[in-house]
Amino acid sequence: MSSKLRLGVNIDHVATIRNARGGVHPDPVDAAKLAVKAGANGVTAHLREDRRHISDKDIERLCEEVDKPLNFEFAATDEMLKIAIGHLPHAACIVPERREERTTEGGLNVVNGYDRLKPYVDALNNSGIRVSLFIEPDPIQIDGAKALGAPVIELHTGAYCDAKGSYREFELARIVAAAAHANDIGLECHAGHGLTFETVANVAVIPTIAELNIGHFLVGEAIFIGLEASIRSMRKLMDQVRPA
Repeated sequence: MSSKLRLGVNIDHVATIRNARGGVHPDPVDAAKLAVKAGANGVTAHLREDRRHISDKDIERLCEEVDKPLNFEFAATDEMLKIAIGHLPHAACIVPERREERTTEGGLNVVNGYDRLKPYVDALNNSGIRVSLFIEPDPIQIDGAKALGAPVIELHTGAYCDAKGSYREFELARIVAAAAHANDIGLECHAGHGLTFETVANVAVIPTIAELNIGHFLVGEAIFIGLEASIRSMRKLMDQVRPA
């Protein structure tokens, strides 16, 4: 399934900077529009229970003002499901969430959480929203996502990005195998979390991965080179190893 690799840009931490002062600048919706201009195929935003970065108004404006698909990340709660169905984004990625975590710490356990997650997956599917589940690169979890009826998975790449030396090769091999397994059983495979200029190429080259979602690094790099340049550089690295 080798084709042009899509890039989704997560604009959560533009909102984090805005919220640090409690004002309106920088505007994450403006960042989303700039991301599209720089080569993003879509925009990702995680509306957390505690609203620490993205706000309800941000989601509303992203749906109204950005002409590329919105990937709406959220935890499996009734409140978030109601918001998703109310706005009908292109995609909804269910992620694990703990109030005390700084960032998403790992993938969903979709096998043990089948009974809890099934109603949310069904409701999103029935609303015409493309459902994805954020999981570890583990074939058991991938099979669990298939059983839940999700057409898409997103592999957590954090362990690969954090690893050093031979451990990184081991984690990369897990991602390669997981993406191949997802493709074999008919799931579209995405990947993300922690990817940088240094680590992206080895994941981008995997032909059975259709989309990468990257955010924190791009916003951080924007401090030094600007957001548009940061995204264009990431897009270039992806295209070098996965030309159309």
